[in-house]
Amino acid sequence: MTQRLQLAHAERAMLLILAGVQFCHVLDFMIMMPLGPFLISALSITTHEFALLVASYSFSAAAAGLLIAPIVDRFERKRFLLAIFAAFAIATLLCALSPGFLTLLIARGLAGIFGGMMGALVHTMVADAIPFERRAKATGYVATAFSVSSIAGVPLSLLLADVLGWQAPFVLIALISAGLIWFGHRALPDFRAHLDTRREERAIRQMLRVAVEPNHLRAMLLTCLVILGGFTVIPYITLYTIANVGIASDEIPAIYFLGGAATLVTARLIGALSDRFGKVIVFRIVAIGACVPVLLVTNLAQVSLVIWLAITTLFFILVSGRMVPLLAIVGAAVKPQERGTFLSLNATVQSMAMGLASMIGGVFITQTPDGFISGYGWVGLVAASFNVLAALWVGRVAIRN
Repeated sequence: MTQRLQLAHAERAMLLILAGVQFCHVLDFMIMMPLGPFLISALSITTHEFALLVASYSFSAAAAGLLIAPIVDRFERKRFLLAIFAAFAIATLLCALSPGFLTLLIARGLAGIFGGMMGALVHTMVADAIPFERRAKATGYVATAFSVSSIAGVPLSLLLADVLGWQAPFVLIALISAGLIWFGHRALPDFRAHLDTRREERAIRQMLRVAVEPNHLRAMLLTCLVILGGFTVIPYITLYTIANVGIASDEIPAIYFLGGAATLVTARLIGALSDRFGKVIVFRIVAIGACVPVLLVTNLAQVSLVIWLAITTLFFILVSGRMVPLLAIVGAAVKPQERGTFLSLNATVQSMAMGLASMIGGVFITQTPDGFISGYGWVGLVAASFNVLAALWVGRVAIRN
C-alpha cells in the first residue's frame, strides 16, 4: 500500500511539472492574441502583419518538429526536455527585448522552435508513463495548463502589459520557466524505456518510415482538421470583441478568466468521460458541439457583456475540450518505441495547421476605415466545416495502445 501511494504521488508530481511546462508554452502562444491591440498600436502594424506574428510561431514550431523527429527517440526524455525548455526561456526573453516588428518576428520564430519541441515532448512523456486506460484523464490534467493560462496567466499578463508595456508578459514567462527548470531537474523521473526497445537504424530512415505509415497519416490528418476547426477563429477574437461586439478593452481579461475557469473543470471531466465511454464517441460529441459557439462568436455583434461571456466560455469549453480525447487517440495510434518520433511529426502537422489557419483567417478578415472587423463570419463557417470533417474522420484512426 505504501509503495502504491508513493507511485501515485510520483505520478502526480510528474504530471504537475509537465503541466507547468505546458503552461509556459501555452501562455507564450496564447498571450499574442489578447496583446493584438497593444502590438498593433505600439508597433504601428496592420492586422495582416499581426497575423504574420502569430503564424511565425506556428511555422517555426512546425520546422522544429521536422528537426526533432529523427532524433527524439534517441535521447533520455527528461534531460532533452529541460535543455529545450532553457532555450525556450531565452527566446521568450528576447521577445521582450525586441525593439520593433522585424526583431519581434524573429524572436517569436525562435520561441516557436523550442515551444513546439516542448509540446511534443510533454505529450510523449505522458503517453510513455500513463497506461492507455487512464491516459485521457492524465492528458486532461496536463491540459489544465490551458485553463490556468486563461484564468491567471492571460489576465495577469494583460495587467502587466497595461502598466509596464507589452514586453512585460514575456519577462514573466521567462522567469516562471526558470523556476520550473530547477523544479523539473529535481523531481522529474528519467525516461529510458524507449531507449531499451528501439531498433538501431538511421534517423532519417526511421522518421520517414514512421511518417508514411498509413495509420500515422490518418492520425496526423485528424490533428490537422481539429486545429483548422478552431485556430482559424482564435487569433482574432480579441480584435473582433473590441471592434464589433463593443466590449471595452479592460473587460477582455474576463473572457479568458471565465473561459479558463470553466475548462479547468471540464477538461478533466471530458478526460474522465473519454476513458469511461470511449474516446472516439466523446470526441465526436464535443467536436460537433463546438460548431455552435464557433458560429456564434464569429457572427454576433453588439451584444451585452453577459451574453458575450456566456458564448465565449462555451467556446473555450468545447474548442479546447476536443483536444483531450484527440491527444489520447493520437498518442495511441503508434507503437511506444516510435511514439516520440511520431508525436514530434504530429506536432509539426499541428503547428503547420495553426500557422495555415491564422493565415486563412487573415485572408478573410479586414479592418475597415471606421475600425470594424469584416469577414469573420466566413471564417466561422470554414472552422465549423473542419469540425464536422474531424468528427467523421476520427473513426478511421486505429488504436494501438
